[in-house]
Amino acid sequence: MPLRPVEISRRYYSLTTLRSIVAAWDERKRFRWELEQMSKDNPHLIDDIGLTRRQVEAEIAKPFWRR
Repeated sequence: MPLRPVEISRRYYSLTTLRSIVAAWDERKRFRWELEQMSKDNPHLIDDIGLTRRQVEAEIAKPFWRR
């Protein structure tokens, strides 16, 4: 039984949404990893971007799915 255009549209929307969510998770994971590396290798740069050590530690501790 062929899919109707509405069903195809819903399926595409769902896949697009899923891809967007996964991309956001990947970006958060990458950002937090880079922030952790910066705090280890060049801690003076943390001050330059206007964050405290406590803020950096809190951000790094978050799971990838949390904003």
